[in-house]
Amino acid sequence: MTAGLTRRRLLATLSALGLGALLSPASQARTAKAGIVVVGGGFGGATAARLLARLLPAARITLVEASPHYVACPFSNLVLAGLREMEAQTFAYSALSGEGITVARARATDVDTVARTVALDSGATLSYDRLILSPGIDLHWGALEGYDLAAAERMPHAWKAGPQTLLLREQLRAMPEGGVVLISVTAAPFRCPPGPYERASLIAGYLRQHKPRAKLIVLDSNEAFSKQGLFQAAWRQHYGDMIEWRSASNFGRVIRADARAMELHTDFDTERGDVINVVPPQRAGAIAARAGAANASGWCPIDATSFESALVPGVHVIGDATIAAPMPKSAFSANQQAKVCAIQVARLLAGMAPEPTTLANTCYSYTTQDTAISVSGVYNNADGVFSNVPGAGGVSPSGATPAFRQREGRQAADWFRAITREAFL
Repeated sequence: MTAGLTRRRLLATLSALGLGALLSPASQARTAKAGIVVVGGGFGGATAARLLARLLPAARITLVEASPHYVACPFSNLVLAGLREMEAQTFAYSALSGEGITVARARATDVDTVARTVALDSGATLSYDRLILSPGIDLHWGALEGYDLAAAERMPHAWKAGPQTLLLREQLRAMPEGGVVLISVTAAPFRCPPGPYERASLIAGYLRQHKPRAKLIVLDSNEAFSKQGLFQAAWRQHYGDMIEWRSASNFGRVIRADARAMELHTDFDTERGDVINVVPPQRAGAIAARAGAANASGWCPIDATSFESALVPGVHVIGDATIAAPMPKSAFSANQQAKVCAIQVARLLAGMAPEPTTLANTCYSYTTQDTAISVSGVYNNADGVFSNVPGAGGVSPSGATPAFRQREGRQAADWFRAITREAFL
C-alpha cells in the first residue's frame, strides 16, 4: 500500500464510518459481483478506484481514462517559471493495474443511466452497478468572445497542464525585455481559485530575474480572490510595482479576446500584451452532461453525504465537476471527496446507508520559488449539504517570517509527494 493509504489508516477510516463490516467474508460475498466504473483518472478518479479496490477486492472495478499518463495541474505554475520540469508532473497508471483495477484506455462518450452502461470510443460498453464520474473541467470555448481553440494557440490558457503549459513557458522565455504579460481571470467558479494569483507570483519571479523591466497585469472578472491580502503583501515585498491587479469594478473584466492583435478588451478599455494567458470560463467535463448529471450552470449538483448525483440515481460525481461549495475545486478536495465517495459506494453496495463525515481542504500557493502561503477549510456533509465547520480552517498568518513562509513551501512539496503517491504510485 502507499504511504497515504496504509492498512492502519484505512481501518481507522472504515471504523469512523462504521464500515468495518465490509471487510467480513459475508459482506465481501454480497459485493463480489458488483461492477463499479470510474470515469476520469485524475486525483479524484484514481484515488477512488484504488480505495475501492482495497475495500471491495472481489468487485469489478474499471477506471476509464483516455490518456496513458496523468499530468498534474498542482505545481505546474513552477514549470511555467522554469523551476520544475514537466516530467515531474507526469504519472502513469501501472500501479492501479497492479492492484487489480482494469484501466480502460478509452474515452467515455455516453452513459445510459437506465441500462447502467457506459459507452467508450473504442466501441466497448461497460455495465455498472455504481458509476463514479471524476471528469474534471472542460474549457467553455466561446463563452468569452473571441476565445476558442485556435486563439489558445496564441493566448495559452495552460489551465490543463501539458502542452499548453510548455507553450506559455516558451512564450515567456521569448518575450522581449520590457514586455507586458496579461493574465485574464474568468469569473468564479473555476478550477483552483488561488491558481491565477500563484501564477502571477511565479511568472513575476521569472521576469524579475530575466526581464526586470517587464510588467504583469492581472485583469480579473472578480472583486476579490483567495488569500488576497497575503498575495498582495508578497507582491509588494518581492516584486515592487511589477504586478498590477485590476478588479472587475476597476475595468478588469475581460469581455473579448483578439488573438490576432494580441489584445484583451474590458468593459471600457483595451490592453495589448506581448504574452497573454487567458484563464477562460469552465464547466464540468463533457461526460457529466452526457450522463445528465450537469445542470444549467454546467456543473454537477450532488448529495454531499454520498456524492450521488442530485439528478441521476446510481451516478456519483467528485472533484472539480461538482457543485460542492464551500469546498473549492482543488486537487486536495478531489482526493478527499474520492475517499469519502468510495466508502459510501461500498456502503451502498453492501446494503448500508451513507453516513455523514467531515472533510478538509488545504491549498498551498507559492509566492516565490521557495516560499508559500496556504488556506485551509473543514467541512461537514450532514443532511446532504456541505457546510463550514465553525472555527476550523484559516489562512497563513500575515507578517510571518521568511523562515515560516519557506516552511510552508516545504510543506507544499511534501503534500504534492503524498497526494501523487496516494493516487498514482
